Amino acid sequence: MKYHLVILGCQMNQADAERVQAVMAKMGYEATEKEEDANVIGIIACSVRQKAIDKVYSKIAKWNKWKNKRNLITFVSGCILPDDHEKFLKLFDLVFDMKELATFPAMLSQYGVTTPVSNFGRLNDDEFIKVATPASTAEKLGFSGLKPVSKVAAAPQTWEVEPVYNSSFEAYIPIQNGCNKFCTFCAVPYTRGREVSRPSTDIIEEARGLVEKGYKSITLLGQNVNSYGLDKKGEELSFAQLLDELGKMADDSGNEVWIYFTSPHPRDMSRDVIEAIARHRSLGKQIHLPVQSGDDKVLIRMNRKHSMERYREVVSWIRDLIPSATLFTDIIVGFTGETEEQFENTRAAVREFKYNMAYIAMYSPRPGAAAYAWQDDVPHAEKKRRYAVLTSDLEKVAVEHTQRLKGETVRVLVRGKDRKDGFLSGHTEGKITVRFASDDHSLIGSFVDIRIESVRPFSTEGEMVKQTVDA
Repeated sequence: MKYHLVILGCQMNQADAERVQAVMAKMGYEATEKEEDANVIGIIACSVRQKAIDKVYSKIAKWNKWKNKRNLITFVSGCILPDDHEKFLKLFDLVFDMKELATFPAMLSQYGVTTPVSNFGRLNDDEFIKVATPASTAEKLGFSGLKPVSKVAAAPQTWEVEPVYNSSFEAYIPIQNGCNKFCTFCAVPYTRGREVSRPSTDIIEEARGLVEKGYKSITLLGQNVNSYGLDKKGEELSFAQLLDELGKMADDSGNEVWIYFTSPHPRDMSRDVIEAIARHRSLGKQIHLPVQSGDDKVLIRMNRKHSMERYREVVSWIRDLIPSATLFTDIIVGFTGETEEQFENTRAAVREFKYNMAYIAMYSPRPGAAAYAWQDDVPHAEKKRRYAVLTSDLEKVAVEHTQRLKGETVRVLVRGKDRKDGFLSGHTEGKITVRFASDDHSLIGSFVDIRIESVRPFSTEGEMVKQTVDA
């Protein structure tokens, strides 16, 4: 039996997918890259972006047509809004929250697929029907009107499932789930719930295991990583203390590794976090700090809970304590009520902070988010114009950094084949893309030294000088 899994959305979805894959493997399924070969096809989706949801509908329409010719079971999980969840119930065979992952084998077994469900704990019939059966499945089985019982609400966090890592050198470690910020444009609090911190002992143990296995890049994941521990004050480490412990462990291991995190919130970012990164060679010198807008009035409407003055203070710590660090951000253009003057303030922020990369999005109202009820009053054509203008501004400031790399020899983690034939690509510690001529695919997953010969705003090209010989 084979399965195919599609991942749509953020890095948190990637971490969720690795745990789904672990469950599928224990059920005896073999992963396949080809949808056509799969007996079970699933999607780990994200309701936060409309583009990702549009892809879900496109995929399931195709798969449901296949059911006319062959047996196929489809499922969807991930970061899903209630409105999308209701619609998916009519399209997919199985729809479940990631907190219900432990019941997934029981759900599949109800379709006549034999799986070793005893490995996950068996429910009695009444519990199974109430807990594991989504509405669409219940109707097919002759049950209706059933509501999830408290067992679902008390379900374990996804990180309690040991993942199957999709890479032998890059890994994601969830450290926190949910968000308490309630930004008016964002649906995460409604899809992921309130903030919950994973035990630091488990995080450090997972990271230590990865470092000992020779992983080169580890990313700590959470909707708001620097609020880590705040839900367990006095009982858990702070985020800065967690970074310090991970930095010490990785530094003392003797292995070369870069540990990153995403995403922090400017309001919760403290100077001791930046100090911890500066202290440890194993903590990657790249910081993703979402600004969303460069205008204080827009930030208030977004309920971001930080001002530009506060954001500027955090950036000053980064520039002072880690001069070599690259700075990435997220920006929304065309948010409800954004005037031309307010957009110009965002342009000024891009020039001031000289971002190395910005993930720019045109505002798209999402059901469930507070701003969904507001008039989306910036025309789509104007959003596209602002997107283009800001992208051009970003290119101009980003190239200042890559120009400084020209002629330098930089450390690069090789991540795979480049789109350019005969080239491999990777990234620097600051996550700047580097490509170089090579057909030696054994280099993938290794550190190499590259002398930079030419640059573009967000990427560089060079020649390999030396490869690290792994122990």
